[in-house]
Amino acid sequence: MEAPEIFPEPINATGVRADFVNEKYGLHERNVFDIWLAKSEKPTPLVIYIHGGGFTSGDKSRYFLSEDVVRFLEAGISVATINYRFMNQPPYGILGSMNDSKRCIQYLRFHAEKFNIDKTRIACTGGSAGAGTALWLAFSDDMADPQNNDPVLRESTRLTCAGAFATQATYDIFQWDEILGFPLSQQPETLHLIARAFGFKAAEGHDLKNETVIRQNLDFLAKMKSTSPPVFIFNKHRAGIPKNQDDINHHPLHAKKLKQKAKQVGLEAIVYVPELGVEDPSGKNLVTFFIEKLLQ
Repeated sequence: MEAPEIFPEPINATGVRADFVNEKYGLHERNVFDIWLAKSEKPTPLVIYIHGGGFTSGDKSRYFLSEDVVRFLEAGISVATINYRFMNQPPYGILGSMNDSKRCIQYLRFHAEKFNIDKTRIACTGGSAGAGTALWLAFSDDMADPQNNDPVLRESTRLTCAGAFATQATYDIFQWDEILGFPLSQQPETLHLIARAFGFKAAEGHDLKNETVIRQNLDFLAKMKSTSPPVFIFNKHRAGIPKNQDDINHHPLHAKKLKQKAKQVGLEAIVYVPELGVEDPSGKNLVTFFIEKLLQ
């Protein structure tokens, strides 16, 4: 039997410990979050940080010392950092990981009074896998299940806004061929990645291209529309021909594709891609953008 995972103490950049530590939002051992509560007599907005790590590693401590956490708290916005199960753990695949983040949002809404949270003003952000998850949540229709026996799952999943750093454009990975301009899906290692992302142990024995339900569920690019929450996207990864899987996963062309789609559907999106010369005239950073949206 594996030893329980030990998570670092959630102490922020000013030395303040989270008000609630390793709060459980689900049954899996990684279904935990920490939350710093902004000092307020009225319910406060909430920013949720979702860590990256390719859905196979990482934890919530990645954001403990971020100066942005302190800036949000000073502005009267509470901050949560969450963990989720990895895609190589049951129920397997990226959707299992992202559904944990979905449940965490619903759990926080269900317990809004306990945490003094304004359930109508919630934002998500993260890097890489956390970024893609934030966009999946932002662009999906409300995933509340009003008839569910679990009252947590009856809560809304809608966000006020979302932020994404070094994000992918979609988790329908077959589309990366066109987005990046390289025949990636023809390579055995990419097919293996797709199989694992879709929830299979290997590509053999599966017609991955025809797994249409999985592909549609993972395709947050296609889900984006004018009524989606506004987004902030930043990618500083190098451009050019990818040299490794990291270059593929975080290529700035992912961000460019999201910017193009946002313009096409008429969604407010602040996008910075320095390697491709993409800047936003507003000059806003994530904190400024979120504060504006959450406190307006």
